[in-house]
Amino acid sequence: MRRWLCSEDGWAVVIGLLIVALGMMGLLGWSSVTSEWVDPSKAVDLPKLGATFAFLLGTLGAGAYLIGIPMRRFLPAFVVVFGLSLLGWVLGHQANIAATPDKYAKLGVTWSLKLTGEAGYLIALAFGLFIGNFLPPVARFLKEAARPEWFIKTGIVIAGAGLGVKAAEQIALSSSILFRGFAAIVEAYLIYWALVYLVARRVFGFSREWAAPLASGISICGVSAAITTGAAIRARPVVPVMVSSLVVIFAVMEMVALPFFARHFLADQPMVAAAWMGLAVKTDGAAFSSGAITESLILADAAANGIAYEKGWMTLTTTTVKVFIDLFIGIWAVVLAVVWAYGIDREKGGKVPLGDIWARFPKFVFGYLFTFGLLFAVGYWRSDLMAELKAGTNASDGFRRLFFALTFFSIGLVSDFRKLWAEGLGKLALVYVVCLFGFIIWIGLAISFLFFNGVLPPIVGGK
Repeated sequence: MRRWLCSEDGWAVVIGLLIVALGMMGLLGWSSVTSEWVDPSKAVDLPKLGATFAFLLGTLGAGAYLIGIPMRRFLPAFVVVFGLSLLGWVLGHQANIAATPDKYAKLGVTWSLKLTGEAGYLIALAFGLFIGNFLPPVARFLKEAARPEWFIKTGIVIAGAGLGVKAAEQIALSSSILFRGFAAIVEAYLIYWALVYLVARRVFGFSREWAAPLASGISICGVSAAITTGAAIRARPVVPVMVSSLVVIFAVMEMVALPFFARHFLADQPMVAAAWMGLAVKTDGAAFSSGAITESLILADAAANGIAYEKGWMTLTTTTVKVFIDLFIGIWAVVLAVVWAYGIDREKGGKVPLGDIWARFPKFVFGYLFTFGLLFAVGYWRSDLMAELKAGTNASDGFRRLFFALTFFSIGLVSDFRKLWAEGLGKLALVYVVCLFGFIIWIGLAISFLFFNGVLPPIVGGK
């Protein structure tokens, strides 16, 4: 427990569970929720916004203190990070940007971009990219509070509760998603990793020390996979750091482009599009956020055509696929550790670094599985409590969205393209480009079609 409370992973679980618990007890009436707006004065409820900020500052500040982040740097920086993330989130809810056609009359508008409120994620991302690449002194000041992995992991622990309730409502469909997601991940692992490793070794001449983390980072789960693989094979620290930097850069590109590609070409296959985000987009934050944006875009277009899909099912699919990937990181790291310890690097000793693997295993997955499993079980066995469960998860979902906005801003802030390029990422980037756009994206799309073709979210009010 002490180790958990000294890590971002542990605090993601603690804060996420606290928010879910407060929601279930009906104690989040003070939290701030933003919806589509025309009059800026009605965009947010200032007293509730103040209470929400105070709660986040207190909980994240406590976590930062125990993790070892200097308070004199974290607290003032977080005020700015929160403010700019929230500003992007609120601007994304402006009616002409976010409103879907069914809300035009209520809001008094005649047109919009129909991006839904998730456009706020992209605006927050733009704010972060601008500061990270054009205002380096400001980026350095904000660095201590820009914690994209911490923010997204907390958001996903919260999301598990809402997705668990949805799964309990539609047990047949959710079971199908879980099975299909598991099967898709097994197949992706067997194809992705081997191909990337061979390209890095045979085509570009990288050593095994570079090729293994590169294969894991590009093909599996981005930053977490690269770091865990580096620990498993005892690579020099610079190796997973360089790979992780590449992952962040390309994740930003994928996150911006792929949801709109899916909207245009996969509008009639929403679950294929959702699974594709989980298989193709690297890093947890980018994948989960891409799934949320893709769902908003496709559901908005469907609503314009008179089809009212239930929200959340595409997000459930993306999250399920990505979480299965995260679960497999530990298993794959053990396999690689055994191969390296007893084969490739036998001269370094035969001991498998299981402690290092466990220390780097993404423990927020346990928090997600706990909230998902608990709410699923309660909803399944006590369907008479479904209204209360929905109310509780709806209350906590506002925090999930705030954490997503914080994630987008932070990803942009830490993406200094010029600095990373100057550190020698050119050849590594070329491998990434060849593998990602040469086959990973398209194999992921093919696997998504194989397992999710014809699967549709439930219709609102349907049987």
